[in-house]
Amino acid sequence: MNLRVGIVGISGFGGGEAMRLIAGHPSFELVYAAGEGSAGSRLGDRFPGAPAELAELVIEKWDPATLPKLDVLFASLPTGTSAEALARVSKDMKIVDIGGDHRYVEGWAYGLADIWPAQIEGQTRVANPGCFPAATLTALAPLLANGLIEPGNIIIDAKTGISGAGRGGADSRFGYAESNENLVPYGLLEHVHMPEMAGTIERLSGGSAAGLVFTPHLVPMTRGILATIYCRGRATTDQCLDAARRFYAGRAFVRVTDKPPQTKWATGSNLALVSYAADPERNLVIAMGVVDNLGKGAAGQAVQNANLICGLPEITGLGGAPVWP
Repeated sequence: MNLRVGIVGISGFGGGEAMRLIAGHPSFELVYAAGEGSAGSRLGDRFPGAPAELAELVIEKWDPATLPKLDVLFASLPTGTSAEALARVSKDMKIVDIGGDHRYVEGWAYGLADIWPAQIEGQTRVANPGCFPAATLTALAPLLANGLIEPGNIIIDAKTGISGAGRGGADSRFGYAESNENLVPYGLLEHVHMPEMAGTIERLSGGSAAGLVFTPHLVPMTRGILATIYCRGRATTDQCLDAARRFYAGRAFVRVTDKPPQTKWATGSNLALVSYAADPERNLVIAMGVVDNLGKGAAGQAVQNANLICGLPEITGLGGAPVWP
């Protein structure tokens, strides 16, 4: 099978990671690349290490009216910039939106691929989860689905690498001088991923996510997310680990570990690693989730979702081991 795919927003970190994965995908052929500031340049100019067969591809200015015939379009655009344009794309063309405009929007499947693969298969519009939800919800799902924790008053303390801000950088705090040797909380009480996580917690548990607290922190590393999540529940550590192993049995990309996971374990991969620590006497369960924010948190899960909607095995093009060290 040879499927024609395109990437909008290819010059950013998410789009560049999607290009890397598609370049090694046995069934996807990258035939269209689009951007704004990079339009008119060769892919090889923007990414000098691009494979030779892609280096001469010219990046076009993003315009839905000039799209060629594609089987799948990956949209890696900043939240708030894709909804209007993607609404003008033919319904015959499958879309995976890596950005945030279509999460829990009517007509779009929520692409939490390791939890609801059957609800993604055969869809034409898939909204990729955010990077923090990918780490958080993967760890929480087995506990919520089995009633081992209360869905309310969950506290999420998450750390992310700087690439999560995108290639544009946004402001000086993402530059080397300010981010190196520094730890910065941000988005307190109003982060854009809060509604997405609350909605999924309620969907998994059937209860209310009232009292949810989420605080992300910027740490001086390039890639990776570690979410440490504090929950109320009387389960033991072994019960949590057993529930997760049953929940993810046969799932290729989720690893349940006895030891607390580390961000390096997922670097450059589509893996999610989860673990748990619990003290029933204190009514406390700690869930931990790790992903590469550009892998499972963005482009890796997008390719997994594209595999599902195209009828391919989920693991196609995603079997590479993490980069170590």
